[in-house]
Amino acid sequence: MRRDRIRTPRTPRHRGAGGTENFSSSFTALGNLAYDGAKTSACVIDLRSGTKLFSVDDRIVLPTASIGKVLLLIEVSARLTARDFSGYGILDKTPLDSIGDSGVWQHLQAPSLPVADLGTLIGATSDNLATNVLLRQVGLDAVRARAESLGLARTALLDIVRDTRGPDDAPQLSVGSTAELAWLFAALARGQIVDQQTSQRVMGWLSLNTDLSLVASAFGLDPLAHRGGTHGIQLVNKTGTDVGVRSDVGVLYGPRTAVSYAVTVQFKDTSLEARLRTIEAMRAVGTDLLEYASANVTRSLSS
Repeated sequence: MRRDRIRTPRTPRHRGAGGTENFSSSFTALGNLAYDGAKTSACVIDLRSGTKLFSVDDRIVLPTASIGKVLLLIEVSARLTARDFSGYGILDKTPLDSIGDSGVWQHLQAPSLPVADLGTLIGATSDNLATNVLLRQVGLDAVRARAESLGLARTALLDIVRDTRGPDDAPQLSVGSTAELAWLFAALARGQIVDQQTSQRVMGWLSLNTDLSLVASAFGLDPLAHRGGTHGIQLVNKTGTDVGVRSDVGVLYGPRTAVSYAVTVQFKDTSLEARLRTIEAMRAVGTDLLEYASANVTRSLSS
């Protein structure tokens, strides 16, 4: 029976009566998490029309873990465009920058890397060490000022990356609203953040992201080699992961249209089951996005 359901062609659910669109599966999946006590927020925008297709509490501010690193990349890219410093300029890592978890530079022998390469490491692996080195170079105040100049009132990078957070540290690395984050990625895709060159550079860095474990897990892309796209699908995204936090923000290009999206869930990370329920709900949003961006895609992954 399961095999028959998988193989049976299905009409994409987003093409409703009169051509209306709906994300009922996404709403149900996130609603179930909220019913269990999680805080959920989501926003989806059609890039061509600018229409908001789907939203769930998209103006509330939630922790977004590493998503705030995008704001750092924007500031660094803007400075490269303005030639405030060179992309080939070499920055050293120091013991004060040292940090564990995500990233590969901490495992490399190279004591120094060019600025542009640090942007690449952050885009590809959310590199914590590269983040702290760049933040030491440009400063948190500059990143905050840049975010404010873009009109972001609910989205901010609050601190450097830390292994532990004490009472005098910011409680989160970053926070954001999905409405602002979906808008931000739509603007980056259109080349409207600072200027075309700055936006394209940031999108280039983020196009290397290897974490497709959340919303993007529904797109069938190769995590290590998807920059050129496949089967008419192309993705640029950034994820944020922390204890009790999962966030995924990006732009999905499909044969039918393109969408920007942002999904954040804050949940009680008390068991593997709770974590897997969160990931599955975010994947459900990804399936809806894929169906919308690719009108002829069927729900072949249904179980």
